[in-house]
Amino acid sequence: MSRVCELTGKKAMSGNNVSFSNKKNKRKFNVNLMKKRFYLAEEDRWITLRVSASALKNINKKGLATVIKDARANGYLTK
Repeated sequence: MSRVCELTGKKAMSGNNVSFSNKKNKRKFNVNLMKKRFYLAEEDRWITLRVSASALKNINKKGLATVIKDARANGYLTK
């Protein structure tokens, strides 16, 4: 399973590790993903999603139903 947030579409970025001597080596910035269970009151069921920390903040701010609707509109959530 790839490391992609199911609600925001965030995925790993690449960049450089820069040493004291200013030597650059490639590295990867992974997404802070968590597997969480959410209760959808509209559909009266539990769903399990792999979401990033920023997606959890969006859910707390906007509400689960709104965030899922936006994710489906953007094509991130296909379930």
